[in-house]
Amino acid sequence: MASNLANTYKNTTPAQPLDKKTLNKMVWRSLFLQMSFNFERMQAAGWLYGILPGLEKIHTDKEDLALSMGHNLDFFNTHPFLVTFVMGIVLSLEQQKADVTTIRAVRVAAMGPLGGIGDAIFWLTLVPIAAGIGANLSLEGNILGPILFLVLFNAVQFGVRYGLMYWSYDLGSKAIEALTKNAKEFTHAASLLGIFVVGALISNMGGTTIALTIPNGDAPIVLQTVLDSIFPKLIPLALTMLMYWLIAKKNFTVIKCILLLLVLGILGAVPFIGLF
Repeated sequence: MASNLANTYKNTTPAQPLDKKTLNKMVWRSLFLQMSFNFERMQAAGWLYGILPGLEKIHTDKEDLALSMGHNLDFFNTHPFLVTFVMGIVLSLEQQKADVTTIRAVRVAAMGPLGGIGDAIFWLTLVPIAAGIGANLSLEGNILGPILFLVLFNAVQFGVRYGLMYWSYDLGSKAIEALTKNAKEFTHAASLLGIFVVGALISNMGGTTIALTIPNGDAPIVLQTVLDSIFPKLIPLALTMLMYWLIAKKNFTVIKCILLLLVLGILGAVPFIGLF
């Protein structure tokens, strides 16, 4: 069996480019990205299901295929309509038999920024425009209203999926020489970008606060306000670092971390409810 610690494939000879039929098949499979969604690995199962036809053609050695499937089951989360962009780049790296560390770093770096981009393109732009056109027709009693909405939305969605798959796969193939020449530097840069994305998520999404108020006459001291004036988002950062320490040093699983956060949330509220 392939070792989970392996960072290189046994067969390092670049595979033949994937044919259009296989690329198209993976575009359709990308529709199932969110199947088996869970809070430990998010979209990992759907991601592997989507790119599996390509991996099976690239890795003819069973141990190499097992290694590739294993690291492609790592945590994955991106915008479902833009996932083929990440697919194309990762598949081009797999085709050239790049080392696993590089592929992992590229996957993490590519998936992060697409969430905000996808929301802006689809939920904040495409959906309001398509729904506005469809709603106007529907208010007039025209059955074409909902049909037009679905046609417009899905035409753009599938156009983006197919376009990004072919464009990113071609881009990845052309960029592979530069990546392999500077693999160490690129992996380091991609890892830093991934950490930067995590830091931005902590800042934007971290909402944990301390509701404790210290009596002080007519001007009670709100502890959270004091912390924000010194170090904004300190509590979410501390919790994130705690989770990292538990996973890295104490072999905690993500599920255990989620349960621990749940317990901390309950304990943080119930015993001191009279002071909040």
